[in-house]
Amino acid sequence: MEAAVIAFLVLATATIAGAFILLWSKYVVHSTFGFMLALLGVAGFYVLLGSDFLAVTQVVVYVGGVVILYLFGIMLTPPDLRERNLKLIAACSLVACVVALYLIDAANVFGASTIVTSFAVEAGAGMPRPDIDVINRVGKGFLDREQYLLAFELASILLLVALLGSVYIARRKEDAK
Repeated sequence: MEAAVIAFLVLATATIAGAFILLWSKYVVHSTFGFMLALLGVAGFYVLLGSDFLAVTQVVVYVGGVVILYLFGIMLTPPDLRERNLKLIAACSLVACVVALYLIDAANVFGASTIVTSFAVEAGAGMPRPDIDVINRVGKGFLDREQYLLAFELASILLLVALLGSVYIARRKEDAK
């Protein structure tokens, strides 16, 4: 087997395992770490596709930001032992599997699965490397006051306000008991 195929299979296994841990774990913190594993698997797919910038962005923004935000939110809110209804998760997982099998079958009818499979196998071979000048322009655009700095800072403030709001709501319910 080629190295790209082995890497694809390892990343697919890690991503699917992380998704199963996310769904089926009894503890919310374990679910968050499963989510982190799934996001790291997606970042690995970006590397296989030759998009290093998106892979680093995936790790920094989602794994480094969103997962940490979830963990802080979990640590600051009291646990509710009734929130993890495994019967509902099982029913939703069954529906998701049926829909996924239907979509895979529909893709086979139209021949799309062979295109996707050949693209995934040959993703690392012969792909042009990204233009470093584009990456430099994007980085400078985030730091330039005239371009994306305001939107970037507003997004961080929005995430902070959402975290503080969730802590306030969770504490208010606790005080009412």
